[in-house]
Amino acid sequence: MASSSGPALNEELQCSICLEVFTDPVTTPCGHNFCRSCLSKCWTDTQTCFCPLCKETFSKRPDLKINTILREVAQHFKEKLSLGEPEVFCDFCSERKQKALKTCLTCQCSYCDSHLEPHLRVPRLKKHKLITAVENLEDYICQKHERPLELFCRDDQTCVCLSCSEGEHRTHNTVPIEEESQEKKNQLVQTQIDMQQMIQDRMKKIQEIKHSVELRKRNTEEEKSSSVKLFTDLIRSLERHQTELLKMMEKQQKAAEKRAEDLIKELEQEITELKRRNTEIEQLSNTDDHLHIIQMNSSLYSRPHTKNWTEIRIDSDVNVNSLYRSLTELKETLDGNVNEMLSQTGLTFVQTFAVDVTLDPDTANPRLILSDDGKQVSYGDIKQDVPENPKRFDSCVNILAKQGFSSGRFYYEVQVKGKTGWDLGVAKESINRKGNICLSPKNGFWSVILRNENHYEACESLPVSLSLKEKPEKVGVFVDYEEGLVSFYDVESRSLIYSFTGQTFTDKLYPYFGPYLIDKGKNSNPLIITPLME
Repeated sequence: MASSSGPALNEELQCSICLEVFTDPVTTPCGHNFCRSCLSKCWTDTQTCFCPLCKETFSKRPDLKINTILREVAQHFKEKLSLGEPEVFCDFCSERKQKALKTCLTCQCSYCDSHLEPHLRVPRLKKHKLITAVENLEDYICQKHERPLELFCRDDQTCVCLSCSEGEHRTHNTVPIEEESQEKKNQLVQTQIDMQQMIQDRMKKIQEIKHSVELRKRNTEEEKSSSVKLFTDLIRSLERHQTELLKMMEKQQKAAEKRAEDLIKELEQEITELKRRNTEIEQLSNTDDHLHIIQMNSSLYSRPHTKNWTEIRIDSDVNVNSLYRSLTELKETLDGNVNEMLSQTGLTFVQTFAVDVTLDPDTANPRLILSDDGKQVSYGDIKQDVPENPKRFDSCVNILAKQGFSSGRFYYEVQVKGKTGWDLGVAKESINRKGNICLSPKNGFWSVILRNENHYEACESLPVSLSLKEKPEKVGVFVDYEEGLVSFYDVESRSLIYSFTGQTFTDKLYPYFGPYLIDKGKNSNPLIITPLME
């Protein structure tokens, strides 16, 4: 029987009322399946509804829905039968052979509608085992005892006859073939349900991805529109301030020219007066009329009272300090807004290169504790008994990821919330992992660290202290291998923390993690590799 899956599947998809493959199958509350029309006929003109198979009674008529999955399976099976299986003819038709409807396993013969009639009427024949007409009858008969295969041996996973069950299978777990068939059918239906659910889940995921792309597209358009408006407003503001500055400079220049003109006119008047008096003095000096000299205006004998021109000057500097300060402040604001905008846009861009990162236990310092999924690492007080491994950090409490990258771009995010110390970054495959380690690009590490809760540092050859406006709770790490770039982002504020630029990478790079020491219990939280939100 195992050689032919078709008949077995036929029984699993067979309505127990009409003994045919299901048509619009419905499921009763007790879990049995029937053709909808067959079940409707059974419940016609009856006050009590019950299952035709197990006889369970229902307090009210169930509202039956078509089992769409079972219907599709049955339909597929019908199509397969119509395409691939040969017709079975009646063994008792003498002249023109009629198509057989049923095969009797007891008689080991197939019958058309006419010759089947005694099996439906005669009490002795009604006890015979009838199945849908089959051509390969030998698959349904025990070859050893020539009796119908009516039982299933669960120990040997094979169909047996009654004689087999009383002989070599006597101590085995045997059940009626209908029971095993029903269980297999239930498994088949459940498998179909699971597959349908998988299909639905994947279709839903497709819709989610499409929705995310569409939402991102709309957000991008909105951001583009906002950015254009911002730059347009800033340009207009700059143009307005430029016009005001030029007008002020022109006004001050005209005022300076007017003052210079007035001063020159006053100086020229004083020069004329001085020349006149100088002529009078010269004339007196050349006369011999002593009485006239004595009687002349006494003012000629003293220095004339004129303005002190020593401190008077025209300032050559343009006095536009107030407006210039305004422009400087505008530039600083503009630079801040643009930098913030570029930083946020930059994070959105690099997040598209997200990769799945898992911690590598073979590299973990013996005091590190890893989660089962390889996504969390924390420091433990007890040194664990781990195998010796040249890849393992033996002194520094660090660990690398399993995944390494030798080209392209990659990005991952790590939750650092509640920690007072941590190390994050990337490291070359060829780094030293034994003894004390100095974090620097020269030694194959590109990392940012936190110490003493608030001291952030970029580990350049000479450490760079970082001043952060907010304490990051999640840090994103981005690497562009070809560009020689390693950047760190505060994911929550969407701001850039630090970038190593102009680097040259030749080795494979691995994500690098260090949860640091517990710090009297204040730094016990793990580092958590977090997936990007959908």
